[in-house]
Amino acid sequence: MLRFAANLGFLYQDLPFLDRFSAAARDGFAAVECLFPYDVPAADLRARADAAGVEVVLINAPPGDWASGERGLASLAGREADFRDSIERGLDYASRVGSPRLHVLAGVLPPDVSRDAALARYEAGLRWAAEQGARAGVTLMIEPINPHDMPGYLLQRQEEAHAIVDRIGATHLRVQMDLYHCARVEGDVVVQVRRWLPTGRVAHCQIAGVPGRHEPDVGSLDWRGALAAIDEIAAATGWDGWIGCEYRPRRGDVAGGTSDGLVWMRGLSSKD
Repeated sequence: MLRFAANLGFLYQDLPFLDRFSAAARDGFAAVECLFPYDVPAADLRARADAAGVEVVLINAPPGDWASGERGLASLAGREADFRDSIERGLDYASRVGSPRLHVLAGVLPPDVSRDAALARYEAGLRWAAEQGARAGVTLMIEPINPHDMPGYLLQRQEEAHAIVDRIGATHLRVQMDLYHCARVEGDVVVQVRRWLPTGRVAHCQIAGVPGRHEPDVGSLDWRGALAAIDEIAAATGWDGWIGCEYRPRRGDVAGGTSDGLVWMRGLSSKD
């Protein structure tokens, strides 16, 4: 059975952040995910989630200096201490708000830095972080991100992410499979879902239309085929992850725009 989570960094842009929890609940979401909620006290976020009756199923670890172009610290030379601080802060926040998953961004590869060296730092950082996640009871997620949206991002392909998780072999390190990013880099998402979801390494999915990153039914993404494959595999394997709606609604800054755009989800026979 498909389970959808509202990404509150993308949806309901017409509302203040904390008001988005109840808006998501009114639209039938049982769960939410957040990007970087650290400006909001964890107790306040947890209170809004509890009041709305929604689970917080994913947040991102602090990414470094976003304004200056940092997109994660895990692979950056000389930033090891900052990376560890970001993981500790992220795990503490995740534990306080009840999120069982924490997405760890890899970072952008500088043009003059060896990719092999960056990957070695990335894996070393993830090994340490996965140990901390196990102690906190929080699963760390790594996500391939397409180079159109995030030029130079270190991790771009599903195969590479799965190989890293397999090499590290930690129970609290898994792959976050974003169908939008996957489609932009690797093409047919139905093929990719059928290849990777049964491995047991994917603990969370996300969806958006291609190429505009709007509602899934806008553009070329075979969203019906991909969701049908996820539903079929989940029934066969017991996969119980969430599908995060991480897209920019076409009318998201207009009152009711996000809700109006959810017609694609309401039309599914299994949507919760």
